[in-house]
Amino acid sequence: KTWYDLKARQIYFEVRQKVWLYNPRRRKGRSPKLQSNWEGPYFVIRKLSDVVYCICKSNKHRNKVVHSDRLAPYLERQLDNSMNKCK
Repeated sequence: KTWYDLKARQIYFEVRQKVWLYNPRRRKGRSPKLQSNWEGPYFVIRKLSDVVYCICKSNKHRNKVVHSDRLAPYLERQLDNSMNKCK
């Protein structure tokens, strides 16, 4: 346990932050290697404890209560203007 605690890291999420949700659900008829294990982006609605968060995909979807081990920060893609200058 002490060895694990030395290497363990806790990620804290803010309210309204975008996150990925780890959900290793397998769909029949599709290759498991080609299926994504991450869903999202979700929004953090509120923090229930240090490690439990309430998240929601949009107003139409139901809220989910998940442990922080299943969440990862969602990083927005930044497009370079140099890509538009290619001829």
